Amino acid sequence: MKLFRRWSQRLLDGIKVPPPGPREKEDRLHLADFLGLEETFGITFDPTGCSELQIDESQIDRATRILNKHEAVDEVAQIYIDRVQKFRRNEERSIDVWLFIVPEMVYERCRPESKRTGLDLIEGKVSKKQKTRTAMPLFETLPDFDTSVENIFDDVPDFRRRIKAEFLSIAPTQILRETTLDPYAFLNSAGYPIRKAQDGATIGWNIATGLYYKSQPKPPWRLSAVRDGVCYIGMVYKNLPNSRDNHVCCAAQMFLTEGDGVVFRGANGPWKTDEYEYHLSADAAEQLLRQVIETYEDLHDRPPKELFIHGQTSFDDAEWNAFCKAAPPGTNVIGVRIKSTTGDAKVFRDGDYPVIRGTALHLDDRNAYLWTSGYVPQLDTYVGPETPNP
Repeated sequence: MKLFRRWSQRLLDGIKVPPPGPREKEDRLHLADFLGLEETFGITFDPTGCSELQIDESQIDRATRILNKHEAVDEVAQIYIDRVQKFRRNEERSIDVWLFIVPEMVYERCRPESKRTGLDLIEGKVSKKQKTRTAMPLFETLPDFDTSVENIFDDVPDFRRRIKAEFLSIAPTQILRETTLDPYAFLNSAGYPIRKAQDGATIGWNIATGLYYKSQPKPPWRLSAVRDGVCYIGMVYKNLPNSRDNHVCCAAQMFLTEGDGVVFRGANGPWKTDEYEYHLSADAAEQLLRQVIETYEDLHDRPPKELFIHGQTSFDDAEWNAFCKAAPPGTNVIGVRIKSTTGDAKVFRDGDYPVIRGTALHLDDRNAYLWTSGYVPQLDTYVGPETPNP
């Protein structure tokens, strides 16, 4: 908390970009001084008036050593959750944003790819190798049979996802690593920071933008140049962990000119048809789009003139006919498939930098390449390791 208190004052006062290093350009347009919360976003806060909750680091250390990683991550998250719930039971004060300042061990040990090599692990409630729920159909029919201990296998072992999911019904959260706030307080045996962090001004921009966005009652920005009467939705699919029937959840997010995004959860079902292909049944597709259109009509008192459906998978005939059936007369439905390429197409330009971000190459009336990463003239740089793929 001392680290964040010091950072709080820097967020209020502003942070300058450090001088360029020996191999850096004099004019680094991708960097900008952070002028302070009030100057930049018109908001402020009193660092001395923030509620502070302390957690014993030895508790966290012990929890991260539990043999089964799913159980370890859940136990660590539960330590933080229990402390917050105790505060909420005993205090009337409401919190706008919960900030979690976590030690580096949480980042190192509580992610899906964490190895925890060399740690002395301790026994927990479940075996080390268990990664999914145990199938016990006969016992599950018993009224007093408790399977809640296996809820930890309903998602990947990820501290960040666990906290974000738990606090969806409480308040927005922001998770910060101690090493982000003060890299030089955590040195390796050679005397260098254990991780390389961004410059202070960029960190200030990242923290402040998150605080600004999460502390507002409505999104403080919106899509620009959206034509009147046009509705955009994006479709995503998520494999359901431990689904014995390999069912998948489909969801759609509607983007509005007001800046709000409305999320619709469709029906679960056997929508996965190939490794990276998902297709709804006709009934599920029609029902999902009717939900979208009804919500749009509630907000605008009329159906959309155009409805763009974006997805990473293709739409088969049954899906597409159902989408068109769900749309009222006068609504034009357009499907857009966004698919990453794997380097089968490259565009090169003269000079030191690759193709400009936003470049589009039309192949025919139905297909095109779009470069969503590349050289940014306003910043005079390209953030990437190699020539970008469309």
